[in-house]
Amino acid sequence: MSIIGWIVLGLIAGYIGSRIVDNGGKGPVLDMVLGIVGAMVGGWIFSALGAAPVTGFNLYSLFVAVVGAVIVLVGYHAIAGRRRL
Repeated sequence: MSIIGWIVLGLIAGYIGSRIVDNGGKGPVLDMVLGIVGAMVGGWIFSALGAAPVTGFNLYSLFVAVVGAVIVLVGYHAIAGRRRL
């Protein structure tokens, strides 16, 4: 998959993951970075479990990337903590 495909898939996965985890994005750049990292984490986890990792730009890969993005975002919140108003 090309770098543009990873960026687009990461942006979409980061956006969906942030909506699932905290119902609000962290900004487009951080969402994209966490989404790309999440896609790699999700691919690694699915590969370790014997399933296919990210295979291209399709719904299955989006699912894998979103699962990874949710895991990364939960870890991000645990490390960074939540700001109180």
